[in-house]
Amino acid sequence: MDAEALRTRLEADEAEALARLGSEQFLRALAGGDPRPGPLLDAAAESEHAARETFSQWVDDESDTEARAVFESVVEQEHDHRERVVDELDEWDPDDGGPGPMHAYLRARESTLQRVAGGLIGRPLVTLQTHARLIDFFAGRQGAAAARRASLFDDLRAETAAVLDEGLTLLDERCVTDEDWETARMVAGYAIRVAGDDAADALRAQGIDPASIDE
Repeated sequence: MDAEALRTRLEADEAEALARLGSEQFLRALAGGDPRPGPLLDAAAESEHAARETFSQWVDDESDTEARAVFESVVEQEHDHRERVVDELDEWDPDDGGPGPMHAYLRARESTLQRVAGGLIGRPLVTLQTHARLIDFFAGRQGAAAARRASLFDDLRAETAAVLDEGLTLLDERCVTDEDWETARMVAGYAIRVAGDDAADALRAQGIDPASIDE
């Protein structure tokens, strides 16, 4: 197996979770109800902040020099992403309630291989879906602010795709056995499923069947 083959398998194996994260219904989960720009931007800022904190924690104790350098670059990118989203809000403060389920899972990963698989493969695959849905949401609204926000998330999505590419390269260099590839598949896949399950739980809390998604 190689990293591109792993990505293809993940997209097939986790198709249900990825579809939910790229669905119209996902916006309701993200906004906690009817999708509106303010709650969606707030949730997006929280997501970028959570990613920044996850990679910051990894930088502190990562022994793999090359991986640590990539993690440091992601910290900078996620900080920039957060600030660009926050600029679209009148005010914003990070939620003190701790990380969501996906980032809680990622922060518990200790090996370089698991961190690369979860943080640089699984997490970006999730984010590419959620950014695509936010682009569609803002592109479908009228006005200069909506157009600017659609463009913003389009830029963030492209930059996240570049992180995924970097993660695929790192994974190819670090997976040397079938067991390594299986570990990578399990960690990345679980990160995706946790994110999908979190969205499903948010929908159930609103009385919505997660199976009734609009792709």
